[in-house]
Amino acid sequence: MEIETKPDITYDKIGGLEEQIVEVKETVELPLTEPELFEKVGIEPPKGILLYGPPGTGKTLLAKAVANETNATFIKIVASEFVKKYIGEGARLVREVFELAKEKAPAIIFIDELDAVAAKRLKSSTSGDREVQRTLMQLLAELDGFESRGDIGIIGATNRPDILDPALLRPGRFDRFIEVPLPNIDGRKEILKIHTKNMSLDEEADIDILADLTDELSGADLKAVCTEAGMFAIRDKRDKITVADFMDAIDKVMSKTKEDELFKTEAGVMFG
Repeated sequence: MEIETKPDITYDKIGGLEEQIVEVKETVELPLTEPELFEKVGIEPPKGILLYGPPGTGKTLLAKAVANETNATFIKIVASEFVKKYIGEGARLVREVFELAKEKAPAIIFIDELDAVAAKRLKSSTSGDREVQRTLMQLLAELDGFESRGDIGIIGATNRPDILDPALLRPGRFDRFIEVPLPNIDGRKEILKIHTKNMSLDEEADIDILADLTDELSGADLKAVCTEAGMFAIRDKRDKITVADFMDAIDKVMSKTKEDELFKTEAGVMFG
């Protein structure tokens, strides 16, 4: 698992997600920093929140930014790591993650690719499926065992909210859902400004035009565009990044994105 005492990601390093930042502040940050507000009002904060949306849209960045703002230890684990070949090992790992969070409190537990252990349960007899279900049951038990958390935040992330087990999504578990979509044109402008802030750009390199040409790209894709544009300039031994560099970078990143989508589609057809 990944453990950071205080991540260096702040909200100003996240572009195009103003609404999502507000929601995350209300549901995760406030209970950690001002728990007395909830006591005065007489309500319990959400126990767990679920960030959902396409890959590369900023779900991990949001979780790290909350950990930074609250001076919390950031504990990240990819849910597929819970799925082990030995019986009972996945459930043990789940227990250890929650025990570690209690030791390191205040802490944020971030479970990425939650659908790997929390897909809808089927009547299946394979040992692998049964082990995944044991792990899910342990996760549900840990969530149920949490008292109103106070100093521990739990954030899940998935690209496939439609396949999650309903038991995980009921009140008292992951009971607040925040969509993290692909950025619109204004969001793309913000993201490109963040990533080009320290880059040496040619005067003709126009962020507005670049934002218009990068429709359907995620925040991670836009960061890759900026990096690739810089590499094209370095390849030609130039110290300024031109419009042509960005155009070549956009073509390269978009081609890779299309190849990845094609691969996923073919893999889906092949493996059902």
